[in-house]
Amino acid sequence: MIKVAINGYGTVGKRVADAVAAQKDMKVVGVSKTRPNAEAFIAKQRGYPLYIADMSKKPAFEKAGLAVAGSVEDMCKAADIIVDATPGDVGKTNKPLYEKLGKKAIWQGGEDHEVAGFSFNSDCNYKDAIGKQFVRVVSCNTTGLCRIINTIDKEYGVAHVHAIMVRRGSDPGEIKKGPIDAVVLDPVTVPSHHGPDVQTVMPHISITTMAMIVPTTMMHLHAVQITTKKDVSRERVIELINRHPRLGLVKKSAGVKSTAELKEFAMDLNRPRSDLYENCIFEDSVYAKGKELCFFQAIHQEADIVVENVDAIRAMMGAEKDGAKSVAATNAALKFIPIQNYH
Repeated sequence: MIKVAINGYGTVGKRVADAVAAQKDMKVVGVSKTRPNAEAFIAKQRGYPLYIADMSKKPAFEKAGLAVAGSVEDMCKAADIIVDATPGDVGKTNKPLYEKLGKKAIWQGGEDHEVAGFSFNSDCNYKDAIGKQFVRVVSCNTTGLCRIINTIDKEYGVAHVHAIMVRRGSDPGEIKKGPIDAVVLDPVTVPSHHGPDVQTVMPHISITTMAMIVPTTMMHLHAVQITTKKDVSRERVIELINRHPRLGLVKKSAGVKSTAELKEFAMDLNRPRSDLYENCIFEDSVYAKGKELCFFQAIHQEADIVVENVDAIRAMMGAEKDGAKSVAATNAALKFIPIQNYH
């Protein structure tokens, strides 16, 4: 069993913890919190040992009825690998601890590529992650872009990608972010960080990205235009999407035209936390003519990187050398089947 510690039990960390716990070859040895809150009680309910960064806060946890197993360093010592799911720019401050203990560690897309020196996507570079000590799982948007771009590149060759990100303003549980009544260019300059981030995984891809933030918490939406090297077939693209284990096709028959309806669909499917691990590509939006391919895809910012973290653990620990087999194992343990199979 691979012993996994989750440093930061928040939006991403709690999902990764549950995904790890569902795997036959992994075990959660602990999760960390900075303060006693609702998520800490969920960790207790799940049976995850609770560790804290600041031991001076132990009395506050115990007063709330939360047993403290030890410090974050204690947790890391007990693990084979640490998934760092602390907030962006915080994770890099934990690297000296992981280095001191000689532990493997995974960071999230909120950190820069340089924190690990290797950016990961299961679909693109699984084999290159085998045995690595440090890996960064790219952001939700970059993950979604990498999956579909890699699929099209293998089939047709990609000459250039132009993608516009319409980003959610905050996660559903966030109360301190916005915007409330605005569309904010983020950034105003072009490209946004998403294009260069894709290139940390696929350096050969020519890509330009633009981004804006809108007042919603549900999901991100991408408008993607790909110029291919060979003539592209709409029917073949849809076939490729249907065959991919983490590309979802929102069929015309579902009548779904919005991220809100997608989330409702996920809830009705009894997905844990109504999570959508897959890209959600709208069938009606797929346009192919000559060497031009266009489509809309929705990306659930809280979920698509979760399965990527699990695969990264297997690769880094050398537990599975075949990326496709790891993806299949991860999906099966989570009972995850892409949405096109339900409508």
